[in-house]
Amino acid sequence: MTDAKLREQQPSSSAATSSVATQVATNATTRRALVARNVRAIGVLAASAALAKLLAPTRAFALAPPPCFQKGTKIETVLGERKVEDLAVGDLLPTQFGGVRPIQWIARARRTKEAGRPWKEHARPIRIKRSALAMDVPHSDLFVTSEHALLIDGSLVCARRLINGTTIAPFADDACDELEFFHIKLATHDVIYAEGAPCETLLSVDEAASNFAEYLRIHGAPATPDVPCAPIYGRGALTEITSRLRRLMSPGLGAEPVDLICDRLEQRASERLTPPCKSVD
Repeated sequence: MTDAKLREQQPSSSAATSSVATQVATNATTRRALVARNVRAIGVLAASAALAKLLAPTRAFALAPPPCFQKGTKIETVLGERKVEDLAVGDLLPTQFGGVRPIQWIARARRTKEAGRPWKEHARPIRIKRSALAMDVPHSDLFVTSEHALLIDGSLVCARRLINGTTIAPFADDACDELEFFHIKLATHDVIYAEGAPCETLLSVDEAASNFAEYLRIHGAPATPDVPCAPIYGRGALTEITSRLRRLMSPGLGAEPVDLICDRLEQRASERLTPPCKSVD
C-alpha cells in the first residue's frame, strides 16, 4: 500500500475511533443516570412502605389511595364532556379498546385534614398540567390519585411514576379541608378520556370506596379478578422496589419502557420551561 493511500485512511480511522469513544462515554453516562435514579426511587419507596406498615389499617387509604379522579374532572361521553360527579350508571363512554361502553358503577371516596393544616405530601393528588403528555393532552389540568394509571405508548403508567416536579407533581389547595374522588367501573377494565387524556377505568373494587357496600349489594363479590387491558407500571411500592433492585443488580438490562416514557416527559417539561433564545441584532 502506498504512503498516499495510508495518509487517506488515517483521518477516517481517527474519526471512527472518536465516534466509538463518544458512544462509550454516552452509554456510561446513561447507565450512571439510570443507577442514580433507581437508587433515589428505592429510598423513597422503601420509606413509604415502612411508614405504611407502621400506621394503623384505618389510615391505609391516606397512604395508598385507590385510583380515582378528583371531583370536577371532565370525562368524555358520547354526548360530550361531563364532570365525573355528574355521571350516572348507564351513561355511555367512548373507550380505547371496547368502543362505546356503559358505566356499570361509580366509586366515591373522600379525604379530609385538620383545618388550617397543610395537606400531607402522600395525601395530595397528582396534578398533570395541560399538555404535559403531548400537545393539549390533557387539554386542561388533570387531577388524579397517585395510583391512577394513564395509557402512554401502549402501557398503563401510574401517575406517581410520572412525577417530574414541574408539569406532573403532587398538588392540593391547603385552604380546602376535604377532597372528593370518583372512579368509573365498566364491565371490564378499559381506558376512557379524562380532560382529553387516556386514563384507566376501575380495575378492581376497593373497600376504601365509601359506597363499597352498594356495589356488593348490586353486583356481589367478583368471582374472578379483572384482567388489566394493558401492562401496568408503578402500582405498589413493593413491586416497584423489586423491579428497580433487579435493574441495579443487572445494569445490562437497560431501561424499561416506563423509564423511556418518563425520560421523554421530563425532556418535554424541560423544553416547555426553557425560554426561547432572543436574537441579537
